[in-house]
Amino acid sequence: MSASAPAPAPVTKSPSRIPRIPFWAQIVAGLVVGVLLGWLARSQDIGWLQETLAQVGGIFVQLLKLAVAPLVFFAILVSITNLRKVNNAARLAAQTLVWFMITSLIAVAIGLAIGLLTNPGSGTGLTPKDGKLPENKGSWIDFLTGIVPTDVITPFTELNVLQIVFMAAVAGIAALKLGDKAQPILTLSESVLELLQKALWWVIRLAPIGTAGLIGKAIVNYGWDLLGKYATFTADVYIGCALVLFGVYPLLLATVAKLNPVQFYKGAWPAIQLAFVSRSSVGTMPVTQRVTERLGVPKEYASFSVPFGATTKMDGCAAIYPALAAIFIAQIFDVQLGVKEYLLIAFVSVIGSAATAGLTGATVMLTLTLSTLGLPLEGVGLLMAIDPILDMMRTATNVAGQALVPVIVSAREKILDVAAYESASGSPVDERDDEREVAVPAAA
Repeated sequence: MSASAPAPAPVTKSPSRIPRIPFWAQIVAGLVVGVLLGWLARSQDIGWLQETLAQVGGIFVQLLKLAVAPLVFFAILVSITNLRKVNNAARLAAQTLVWFMITSLIAVAIGLAIGLLTNPGSGTGLTPKDGKLPENKGSWIDFLTGIVPTDVITPFTELNVLQIVFMAAVAGIAALKLGDKAQPILTLSESVLELLQKALWWVIRLAPIGTAGLIGKAIVNYGWDLLGKYATFTADVYIGCALVLFGVYPLLLATVAKLNPVQFYKGAWPAIQLAFVSRSSVGTMPVTQRVTERLGVPKEYASFSVPFGATTKMDGCAAIYPALAAIFIAQIFDVQLGVKEYLLIAFVSVIGSAATAGLTGATVMLTLTLSTLGLPLEGVGLLMAIDPILDMMRTATNVAGQALVPVIVSAREKILDVAAYESASGSPVDERDDEREVAVPAAA
């Protein structure tokens, strides 16, 4: 009797694999949808759509702000204590601060040059009576006295980031001095920070939806007509930021760090685009730190430099913008600025940038600049209507600089992982999803 033939193995269909939509593409789609819905809601006066866009955008921003206070505190505390794991920690910290100042000086110089060339306040039709006093003012006395909190609760409830940074820095230095006795607190702080970052990642995944709401709300509220009176000033801010973002930064990477600038933008782009949408350096901080590490910066150093930069490094909000705004407001109020005033603008931009502290908007920094120059604070009111449109580009520039400086310092100190830098790419929304594709069952 012949042996029976073996039964054929069952045929199984391999699943079709659909590539994940890149995070940048999701953001772009959110921008396009937001523009279309905002235009529709405004042109057709659709009340429920206007309200929906406002609520969607507001909820997204509120979710980001919800984590800001504890995130800043534990990020700064942990970053300071992590310096003990880094060789030449003091030298790295000093180099970081120096490059923060150098890039800020370059940025403010570009802002002043553009303002002097274009005269953004001339021919706008705006007059001093159009201005109004800001609700929040900044002066050097307010800045200096506002660093130290009166209690440990109010800075968190009122979201005073500068005071939170102060308390976190004191706690971090004290933990370093205590040594092993502080280890239980440090372990808890690291766990809380990871928890906060994980929760914030979930919020960041909602960014495309938040983008549609925020852009749609801006178009509903301001339309396109508003840009007419502020056309030159708006163009100046965007051009100034673009020159720093795509001119100065690549030049520094190529000449100082001897690195390929294109690769930097491939790695840092997810943080830059999220900053553009969220208008918050602190809210973008987890993404900024992730892309900085992917660009080859050692984790221990990145965990110090990125939180430090997110609260003090503001080339867009604290350098380009106040320089242009001071010239704009001086021309509206017919006040002559001289060399002394321009030097004061540069000084305020470098020293006072911590006044912005990674918050959405730069009103405090602007009032600090105006009060130093003796310009009318009513000028701030002239810029409030256009501020959300300007703040997107400013914040994107801020965040790019916050990722750039650690890369430059690491390259100069020979601690940069060049292989990681040259291969950095992909979306950082979830580290497990970088190269993964989504598998779905094949059709029968």
